[in-house]
Amino acid sequence: MGKKSQHFRIAIVIAGIFFVSFSYYVYQILYTKNIQVNKDNKYLYIPTGASFQTVLDSMSKDSMINDKVSFMFLAKLLGYRENVKPGKYLIEKNSSNLKVIRLLRSGRQEPVKLTFNSIRTKEDLVRKLSSKLEPSVEDFNKLLNDPEYCNKLGFDTNTIVSMFLPNTYEVYWNTSAEKFIERMKSEYEIFWNAERRKKAQEAGFNPVQVSILASIVEAETNKDSEKARIAGVYINRLATNMPLQADPTVKFALRDFEIKRITKEHIKTNSPYNTYMVNGLPPGPINLPSLKSIDAVLNYEKHKYLYFCASAKRPGYHDFAENYRDHINNANRYHTYLDNKNIK
Repeated sequence: MGKKSQHFRIAIVIAGIFFVSFSYYVYQILYTKNIQVNKDNKYLYIPTGASFQTVLDSMSKDSMINDKVSFMFLAKLLGYRENVKPGKYLIEKNSSNLKVIRLLRSGRQEPVKLTFNSIRTKEDLVRKLSSKLEPSVEDFNKLLNDPEYCNKLGFDTNTIVSMFLPNTYEVYWNTSAEKFIERMKSEYEIFWNAERRKKAQEAGFNPVQVSILASIVEAETNKDSEKARIAGVYINRLATNMPLQADPTVKFALRDFEIKRITKEHIKTNSPYNTYMVNGLPPGPINLPSLKSIDAVLNYEKHKYLYFCASAKRPGYHDFAENYRDHINNANRYHTYLDNKNIK
């Protein structure tokens, strides 16, 4: 009995040591810092259709993991290897395997705060979107340059950009191009409520035409206090069948937004966007106008002005005129100002 008892005690001790060691190892696998150890928080991007190996390779490439074996073991144990979800995930510094795997398995990704403003062309818009979201330039171009698809949304390939209202939106990184565009359509319908549509109709426009004119106003001034007055000038011109003669439309036609002075050669540009050559509104917006510019058109100032030009006395502002003679005088003063500044 003595020997049996001694052997039993030894077995108990060995089992205890094994249990403690195993428990400690399990604890380490679960709770020890293993991800982004002593580093700053970082985002992990998991593409649509990615495998566990893709996730592991990405984390290894960015040196996120200290011990890959323990991470792989726990991922297998918790069923994450077969349950990879795409998205943008915030990986906090000094995280444990358990915390990160639970996060990735749950699909609780961080939304992308997407802001687009100062967008001039559809190409600019597409580049901006593809730089912030998973869909590629090709994904967005395929839809936004498809006449049938644009028509289903109530636009054409020139006017479709007016659907993208400059604002800040929260979306998931792996949102498809089509789903994102549908989201923008929903935001557009919310913005164009009954009151705004009524104002547009009273001005003789539909929402797309308002956006086109607002894009010209947007390009003409960054002074919100002048926008409604400038809108009024263009509306007066449209009412009397005068060409808009808007310099920003010429820059858009030339795709040269650095031009300081529009010359006689510039206004000869053969383009439907050149409002010196073509009467009426251009076929689409020349930028993504701000919501303030859109509302400035809807609430345009009623006056008799038909002309305006940049002011020599108040840089950044404009001088307005009801007749051509006064306009020429204003323009000459501004041209003299440019000459004195040696601006070509």
